[in-house]
Amino acid sequence: MSEIKTFPEGFLWGGATAANQCEGAYNVDGRGLANVDVVPIGEDRFPIITGEKKMFDFEEGYFYPAKESIDMYHRFKEDIALFGEMGFKTYRLSIAWTRIFPNGDEEEPNEKGLQFYEDLFRECHKHGIEPLVTITHFDCPMHLIKKYGGWRNRKMLTFYERLCRTLFTRYKGLVKYWLTFNEINMILHAPFMGAGLYFEPGEDKEQVKYQAAHHELVASARATQIAHEIDPENKVGCMLAAGQYYPNTAHPRDYWEAMKEDRENYFFIDVQARGEYPNYALKKFERENIKVEMTEEDLALLKEHTVDFISFSYYSSRVASGDPAVKEKTAGNIFESLKNPYLDASEWGWQIDPLGLRITMNAIWDRYQKPLFIVENGLGAVDTPDENGYVEDDYRIEYLKAHIKAMRDAINEDGVPLLGYTTWGCIDLVSAGTGEMKKRYGFIYVDRDNQGNGTLKRTKKKSFDWYKEVIATNGASIE
Repeated sequence: MSEIKTFPEGFLWGGATAANQCEGAYNVDGRGLANVDVVPIGEDRFPIITGEKKMFDFEEGYFYPAKESIDMYHRFKEDIALFGEMGFKTYRLSIAWTRIFPNGDEEEPNEKGLQFYEDLFRECHKHGIEPLVTITHFDCPMHLIKKYGGWRNRKMLTFYERLCRTLFTRYKGLVKYWLTFNEINMILHAPFMGAGLYFEPGEDKEQVKYQAAHHELVASARATQIAHEIDPENKVGCMLAAGQYYPNTAHPRDYWEAMKEDRENYFFIDVQARGEYPNYALKKFERENIKVEMTEEDLALLKEHTVDFISFSYYSSRVASGDPAVKEKTAGNIFESLKNPYLDASEWGWQIDPLGLRITMNAIWDRYQKPLFIVENGLGAVDTPDENGYVEDDYRIEYLKAHIKAMRDAINEDGVPLLGYTTWGCIDLVSAGTGEMKKRYGFIYVDRDNQGNGTLKRTKKKSFDWYKEVIATNGASIE
């Protein structure tokens, strides 16, 4: 029997971005200030992301890369035309909450914000591209953080529901694939970005984070309910930052530590996909005296309105050890991990593990038995363009090729159902983790540096034509 080299018919090839990393135009057409705007580049970025340092507005002495980013707000037609030229079947993007409700608690939406996304979605359809829309990709209006404390406050459910109902109603027929919260498990690692949380001295951070997580989980279930009511064609997914944990050795305590780390990540998706809190989470709350306030109505909502599919980001696998003496760490999408001696790493220390993608896909499918969608995968690298702006990014091609092969094996050899694949940062954008522009993922080079200098000119990289061929052949061009 010959090896199957193509992907399922109707497979959704594409790319992914986030509003706060590409749109810019932070104060244009009535848009309000959001948490993602006030996170600067540099060494102070991470304390703000983790909620250890407050920053409620722009301050002197910092550069805020999201203010302008790559100005896709004014250039989306040019960018979507390039995506169309590559043959994208889908484009994953996110809504900037403060374009729709500038403060977050208004009764009526901002029409200019609604019209912007309507124009963008229609432009996608003009090029045969199905929008895949993340409702909240780390965005939270600063007004809601200052006045209500972000997602720690149950009132956020009302504001989020109003946002969702507005979106589902306005874009009925234009969008059918929705994600409620990007990388929802990031609440535990980047709570300011994940849920608009900041902490006062002496505050019980775990209590606050898990209460905020509950509010987001209930909000996600309510969004799923409303989406299906407004348009039965809507498909709603959850989204996690994935990457299977490997035990550092064959010692049972390492295997147990890896299982515990996986559970911490899957906890959110267990609720969104299965409809109830898993026993291990309830025991953790009991053991650590975490008292999550939840109502019977909450629990019924979670049970009755689970997601239609599971989406996730994958950049690397991770390693865990139960031995406190084992400490050599490496980076990886906010998550630190023990270093894996068998893997190479990117320039930012993210370990490269294509087989880990296949392992992760199988683990998620085995756990949930719901269709999967890989909505982020890619290599952040320093690209050096020639005098014409052209980049020979063979390293990116090799990375993506290896991961697509692993994905293909999971589908064809393991029987894992996969709806689609959107590479991260299909056009160069601002890094969420570091705020840098030099950490590039795209098929399209954008002339901009870490301090916002440059013409913003778009130029196709070598990977542009390579990915175009992958899509045109439905994966058959990859040997």
